[in-house]
Amino acid sequence: MILPRAAGYAAGLPGNELPAYVHDLTALAAHAGEIRAALPPQTELYYAAKANPAPELLRALAPYVSGYEVSSGGELAHVRKAVPGLPLAFGGPGKTEPELRLALDLGTERIHVESESELRLLAALAAERPGTAPTDILLRVNLPAGDTELGGAALAMGGRPSPFGLDPRRAEACLPLLRGTRLRLRGIHAHLASGLDAPALLAVAGRVTAWARALDERHGLGLDEVNVGGGMAVDYARPHTRFDWAAYGAGLARLAAEHPGYRLRIEPGRALAAYSGWYVTEVLDVKHSHGEAFAVVRGGTHHLRTPAAKGHDQPFTVLPADAWDRPWPRPAALDEPVTISGQLCTPKDVLARAVAVAELRTGDRVAFAMAGAYAWNISHHEFLMHPAPTFHFLS
Repeated sequence: MILPRAAGYAAGLPGNELPAYVHDLTALAAHAGEIRAALPPQTELYYAAKANPAPELLRALAPYVSGYEVSSGGELAHVRKAVPGLPLAFGGPGKTEPELRLALDLGTERIHVESESELRLLAALAAERPGTAPTDILLRVNLPAGDTELGGAALAMGGRPSPFGLDPRRAEACLPLLRGTRLRLRGIHAHLASGLDAPALLAVAGRVTAWARALDERHGLGLDEVNVGGGMAVDYARPHTRFDWAAYGAGLARLAAEHPGYRLRIEPGRALAAYSGWYVTEVLDVKHSHGEAFAVVRGGTHHLRTPAAKGHDQPFTVLPADAWDRPWPRPAALDEPVTISGQLCTPKDVLARAVAVAELRTGDRVAFAMAGAYAWNISHHEFLMHPAPTFHFLS
């Protein structure tokens, strides 16, 4: 599905500007506004910038989010420059000393500490800055979880052995290391999985918050924050569906009422940005091979790696182009399944496999939906050195 305004814009792009990413910032803002309205007022909404760090998207989201989650020094500097007025939370494993120094230099509002070693390093760096305000941190904890909670996850970052976060026993052992430091423990962070529906995410949020409260009460820590992460399901096979934000917001409200004094924070990325972006390209050739139809498009997975990375068919809409000025018959696939592949010299360069179409011809345009997140920014741009796409932001 492509929204009418984006479809009209995509159809009117000059051929030399294809492939193109088209982002509808008005649609993005409307979606973010609906999410913000569904959440309890006391729940903080951070956008995970890794999903799509384009400055135009970051700024379009600014009226609706409480801050941004970043996962590297590069993202830290980039997001601070793009939207200087909103808080940052710096997470991710393997933070380097220069990255932590940068986080301190920029006054990063929250640092998610992933290990005992990282805690010691951060404490040492903070100690070099006497007279400054304490650095606020959350401990990222990898809590155990069973298949009943994470069985439907597209990606599991926790709930089992993982490089992400602290084992719960090691997290508790870290508490004495905070004494006498310039670090202030504000709460707990636990992002265990991605691709979960609202009931599963609420179950995980309940487990995380209950664990944080038990830790708090055992040690008299005075915690006031629990970050339950992101991971809201995005279903590429059903592009018209959305995560149930109303049910999730109602569940978070109940959870907040059960744990007064704790501010809950969530960090969606894909579920915020995916729906307002399209990857638009043109069909270079249509051929049949051993009884199957293939359409080769300009570009491919070096621009939009998502379907190859996740193993799905990227949903698309055909934008017919009626002009045909070649002196030979126009190649076409008619009323049959077609596989859409790109220009790369690998059989893995597939954007959609055996999807039924009424008509797809050489010269037509194809708009791949749900390309607003984890698309260009995770793709292997330089393979075969094809030209980069152009970028368009409708506001």
